[in-house]
Amino acid sequence: MNDHDDIERAEPIENPGVPAHLPRPTDVDPKQERRAELQVSGMFGVAGLLALAFCVFYFTIDRDQTFLGWSALNVALGATLGSALLLIGVGAIQWAKKLMGDHEIIEMRHPVASSTEDRAETLKALNAGIDESGFARRPLIRNSLLGAVGLLGLPAVVLLRDLGPLPHSLYETVWKKGMRVVSDVSGTPIKPSDLEVGQLVNAEPGIIFETDADGERVLHGTEALQAKAKAAVIVVRMRPEDITPAKDRENWGIEGILCYSKICTHVGCPISLWEQQTHHVLCPCHQSTFDLADAGKVIFGPANRPLPQLQLGLDGEGYLIAMGDFQDVVGPSFPELKRGPKS
Repeated sequence: MNDHDDIERAEPIENPGVPAHLPRPTDVDPKQERRAELQVSGMFGVAGLLALAFCVFYFTIDRDQTFLGWSALNVALGATLGSALLLIGVGAIQWAKKLMGDHEIIEMRHPVASSTEDRAETLKALNAGIDESGFARRPLIRNSLLGAVGLLGLPAVVLLRDLGPLPHSLYETVWKKGMRVVSDVSGTPIKPSDLEVGQLVNAEPGIIFETDADGERVLHGTEALQAKAKAAVIVVRMRPEDITPAKDRENWGIEGILCYSKICTHVGCPISLWEQQTHHVLCPCHQSTFDLADAGKVIFGPANRPLPQLQLGLDGEGYLIAMGDFQDVVGPSFPELKRGPKS
């Protein structure tokens, strides 16, 4: 007989010192059992309501509103989602402690693969665990848990909205005729004399407006930042003889100064890696390369549309202004572009 045979024939310790099982109040008192079941299902139900509240707060609380010096939106979203997860966790613990079976289970361990009998015994033990948990015979807890977990998927769907603008929102930007082109960050208006040949400047709209049912209003805070991000542009100056304008766009520049969207037409990365000798601008994400001297057309990389160009003009004080919005869709490509919402 070898050590392997000794292991196979070994018997479990008859009395390992585990105290005798004592029934819980919920095991002997139906009222206590019912009370615990209502408590657990109540936690799951409130968790589901908090998940719904998360979605409501996301759309109703202004992003610039504060609460005790913090962002009111962040406080509301954190409190509702965190409380929902906490209640589901506490409810699951209470369910296990008060209602699920708490008998000690012994499993014989063998150093060899399980036999057919062992596998059948394992399935029997699993089924016994399912029966003791009451998952099948406690529909109130089961349904409230499934409802709470299901509703927790809504915050995840809502948060997907923050990954970027919806495709239809790319059809227009805040650029309009007469709006000044200003340097990014500093907000300084730009005159042609401020730019040298070969120079690239990151720029944005001077004043951010939104047109609504009540007329134009100036955007502030988060709304203004979002509008600027979508309307961000690059302004470059080249020798006029180096420029090959697109058809009907011969007068879109000022003294060799052209303006293009800063957003790559592949997946929307910001671009400004400028090669002044070749007039190429490179996207750092996937190396799409655009020729700004040739109507912003793609000469390399996965992008399949030229950079949208913004027509420039001069105001009465000699500053660069937009002559209207982009005529091409700004931002990454998407299937709906095939319908061509802009003429």
